[in-house]
Order: sequence, then structure tokens, then C-alpha cells
Amino acid sequence: MISQFWGSKIVLITGHTGFKGSWLSLLLDSLGAKVHGYALRPVESPNMFDQLGIAARISNEYGDVRDLKKLSATISRVRPDLIIHLAAQPLVRYGYSHPVETYSTNVMGVVNLFEAVRSVDSVRVVLNVTTDKVYENCEWIWGYRESDRLGGVDPYSSSKACAELVTAAYREAYLVKHNVQVATARAGNVIGGGDWSEDRLIPDLYRAIESGKKIYIRNPDAVRPWQHVLDPLWGYLRLAAALYTADDDLCGGWNFGPLEYDTYKVEWIVESFLAAWEQSPGWEIDDNESHPKESQALKLDSSKARAFLGWEPLWSLEKALQVTVAWYQGYMAGQDLYELTMAQIHAFQSESNGESGGKKE
Repeated sequence: MISQFWGSKIVLITGHTGFKGSWLSLLLDSLGAKVHGYALRPVESPNMFDQLGIAARISNEYGDVRDLKKLSATISRVRPDLIIHLAAQPLVRYGYSHPVETYSTNVMGVVNLFEAVRSVDSVRVVLNVTTDKVYENCEWIWGYRESDRLGGVDPYSSSKACAELVTAAYREAYLVKHNVQVATARAGNVIGGGDWSEDRLIPDLYRAIESGKKIYIRNPDAVRPWQHVLDPLWGYLRLAAALYTADDDLCGGWNFGPLEYDTYKVEWIVESFLAAWEQSPGWEIDDNESHPKESQALKLDSSKARAFLGWEPLWSLEKALQVTVAWYQGYMAGQDLYELTMAQIHAFQSESNGESGGKKE
């Protein structure tokens, strides 16, 4: 049982101040884990981390994964049982304009993490969260499997593919002999309340609704593996727990994406999100040809996680959009965002019965 496993564990989360990191911090805290976060201060305003007062709810430390000395000192002091690495430059379009920052964070940040892990004997599991974009995109209509070729034609995607190679090299060269279990997790396009990042569809849609200004969509026909943020996070926790209690047969890459019939075009997400509001500013296609290249189709095959971990998405995309809209509507109405977020976490946990198991509405 996931809750029984995490209740006694010391967990270090890098990147805990971001969107996924904030949700993961609260999720692990609700399971009774001793959570320590290491990350840069959040840059967006507003941001979920500050809105929910997460710094006061866990052990919080601000630091850069590119600072090997500080990161090593933190890991040596905290002595975590497990590390979940989320710290990254996470935006494709930002990566085009800031390639050095993207590579230094997403590649050397991973190198520094594993160098720091080598200096302590407490760590049993390191889970490096990368992205669905690590695969060489052939614009296939079927999902990519973990055995497919890595690649990337933009700084963000290729830096994450490099992070996969770094992870595999450190695992084989150093960490196997110390019985540290290492894996990578690749999720799809996660959605959920509290995402305020630039150039992401859901927060851009909400900002358009809030301002009453029409939103311009770059690629409405693009297909992406959309899913609520809690679904892959639950998969990460299942994988990390399995790594802790199993052997290195579980090491390597793992996909955590939506089911095949839950993969939709951008246009469907836009129409569905806007339809949930009483007043919608509408949208148009952004035909500006200066935008950097983006893939047209991207799907994940999560058969491995289903077969070996018993994991599959719990919430359909319709349900994911429903709870996401409810979060932003709660924000607009001035609700207590911590209570709202925890209610959604508890609803997810209740539906899972402590285990992932089958798709439910």
C-alpha cells in the first residue's frame, strides 16, 4: 500500500517550488512522508507554492541544482531515503531563447545530483523525472515505448534526452555497486490547478478568461498526451516504492501517460476548457510563422507501467479538465486554495483506495 510505504520515509524533492513539485510535496506530506524540498525560489507571480504556503508545511530550502557544493551539503545533512528529481528548466519555448541555462540546469543539474548522491550512504532510490519529449519524434500515430530511440531537435527536449543518458551512465558506472536503485519517469502534458507558467495552454486559457481577451492558439491540430498532474505523480510514487523494495530489474525508463483513447488535439482542450465558463473570450489560430518548431503528434505507450507496476490513469481527461476548471474557478472566487487542493488530492486517493487500479470517473 502506497500510504503505508511512504509514511516512514525521508524524501528529498528537487524542484519542489514548481507546479508538479508543489503537488508532489502536498501529496507526500498527506501520506506522512518527511518531505524536504530543494529548489530555486518560484519565479511566477502568482505561483502555487506561495499561494498554498507550502514552505511552512514541509522542510524547505532554496538552492540551485547547478551549485554542487550546496546540493551535496543538503543531501548529506538531510540523509534522504529516496530522491525525486524534478528541478529543471521545463519550458520548450523558453529553451529556444535560453539554451545555455536549459542545458546547464537539465544536464549538469543531473550530474551534480548524482555526484552528491555518491557522497552519502542513506539514499536507496533516485527517480529522475524527465519528459515525454525525450524520444526522437517521428510523428508516429502510435505511442512511444521506453525502448524507442531518444532524441530532441530543440534545447529542452535534447537536454532531457541527455539527462536520460547521464542517469543511465551514473547508474551503471557508480550506483549499482552501492545498491542505489535508479530510474527515469516520462509523463505527458500534465494539467491541473496552480499552473501559472508562461506558454502553457491551461494557464494561458485562464489568463485569457480573466482578462476577457481572445486567446491565440499556435497549433490546434497538435496531439498531446494530456493528463491530470496527480496521475503521473501517483505513478512516480508506485515506481519509487517498487524500486526501494525490489531489485534493479526495475531500473531504467518508465512512461506514465494517458490511455490511448484519452489523447486529444489541442483544439479539443481549448474548446472544452472555455465551454466550462459562463463567459468565454473565444480563440483564433496564431499563424505567426516566426514561432519555433513544435512536434505535431506525441503519444506515450505505458504498457510497461501497467504490466509491472499495476499503474494506469485513474482520472479521464474529462475528469482532469473538470477538477482543473474547478481549481481556477475557486481561485477566481477567493476560495482557500490549500483546502481546495487537498480536497482534490483526498478525492483522488479515495478513488484509488490507496492503490492505482483501473480507470474511474
